[in-house]
Amino acid sequence: MRTITSWDLFCRVVDNYGDIGVCWRLARQLVQEHGHTVRLWVDDLRSFEKICPAVDAQADAQRVSGVDIRQWTDDAQVANLLAADAHPGLHDVVIGAFACAVPEPVLTLMAERASEGAAPVWLNLEYLSAENWVAEHHAMQSPHLRLPLVKHFFFPGFARNTGGVLRESHLGAQRKTFEASPAAHQALWHRLGVDDLVHHNPDALRVSLFAYANPALAALVSQWEASPQPVICLVPEGLAAQQIAELMGDAGAAKTGARWTRGNLSVAVVPFAPQEHYDPLLWACDINFVRGEDSFVRAQWALKPFVWHIYPQSDDVHLVKLDAFLARYTPALTDADAKALISFWHAWNGAPASLDWNEFVAAAPRLRVRAVTWEQSLMQLGDLAANLVAFCEKQVK
Repeated sequence: MRTITSWDLFCRVVDNYGDIGVCWRLARQLVQEHGHTVRLWVDDLRSFEKICPAVDAQADAQRVSGVDIRQWTDDAQVANLLAADAHPGLHDVVIGAFACAVPEPVLTLMAERASEGAAPVWLNLEYLSAENWVAEHHAMQSPHLRLPLVKHFFFPGFARNTGGVLRESHLGAQRKTFEASPAAHQALWHRLGVDDLVHHNPDALRVSLFAYANPALAALVSQWEASPQPVICLVPEGLAAQQIAELMGDAGAAKTGARWTRGNLSVAVVPFAPQEHYDPLLWACDINFVRGEDSFVRAQWALKPFVWHIYPQSDDVHLVKLDAFLARYTPALTDADAKALISFWHAWNGAPASLDWNEFVAAAPRLRVRAVTWEQSLMQLGDLAANLVAFCEKQVK
């Protein structure tokens, strides 16, 4: 009887940070909480470096936080690095993240192992979705057309019979410790370079803004300027910061340290946070705008009202996925609060709707309560890393 102790995880970076963000979080959790060996193959180390500054974007092979990281440019490089490793060959599990194709040299080695009766468990880790069909397709098999291999599709999700979502075992305790520590808040504001701004505006709503370029941002900025309650917007370097700089008539200044004040709005461009520093920002802010998949999940664990900018797709396919999540999240709200949330999210994501900041803020106290009950329901599903380990163990017994 075999046991699962090691993983090869392949990641192609599609939208800069989402894919590698999920893979990096998963890899560290498998190492740190399960004691497994993980080799993470990444085709874009420069994007990886943004969320993990310890990564050397020039290195073919390196080890960070206990994870073996390999540069993945082509099949020849993969074959060479596999042969050069201290323990050459494949690990117990091979994952192609988000439908990326596993390199041919890896498939060849997998087939060789299969002929010996010890094929690695082969998984396609899919994108997160709240759609109903996810539970029906989770764990489905797909035999390879020419090799004696079988791939399983593993779907993260928000319902039973899915893989759940990533959550480290210590996350809740870390959040409670941070929330109870004024010194931790002070250290966060100092690290971001906004301690003076926060302390001089104690009654302001603190908003974190992580988003793709968004046509609705201009209307939101105008509403923030006229907001009855002052707003402090903390935006990392990137697309949203550049867009705000242009709205402020200062297009060349969207760099860390830039600030603008207009009406009741204060904006500060803050450093792009390494992954381990992002959670405290979400915990410290009153409302969080997030995008893609990884920050979307982290916002749910932060227990604060949040706004999701889903990755835009052609023919508005993304709106179907957006509504699938809202259909699970909003039934526990009153009709008025559900309307405020749905309308704001729709408008933020380009659907015909009213972008009403004051209405959304008025619902925020109840949204905080809903965040707690939602966390409880998600925790009943188990976390994605543990569910992956359990699934793979079953495949080799």
